[in-house]
Amino acid sequence: MEFFENLMHHIVEVAILVFEFIGVIVIIISGLKGFYFYLRRRPDMKLALAQGLAVGLEFKLCSEILKTVTVRDFKEIATVAGIIALRAALTFLIHWEIKEEKAEEKVEEKTTKE
Repeated sequence: MEFFENLMHHIVEVAILVFEFIGVIVIIISGLKGFYFYLRRRPDMKLALAQGLAVGLEFKLCSEILKTVTVRDFKEIATVAGIIALRAALTFLIHWEIKEEKAEEKVEEKTTKE
């Protein structure tokens, strides 16, 4: 039984590292893409950056959720819960911004067609 517990612990630790790494890479790539769009004065720069940040934060949120499997005491649980709450709030705000940006683009399209 202890073997399976150790095996699960190692698998979860590797998965946490993988999801953290993927999240960081996605955020870096979307930041560079957003900067490139900014230099080119593309109007969809904010939308592209926000979407990339949202995806990156989702991967980082996955790693935080997996960390709840490995924590042992209440202090660690509280810390992980706080991080999850902050990242979830950030993700919510970014999704809200994406929704607002898309609505703004639709209004602009309607006014240019008229």
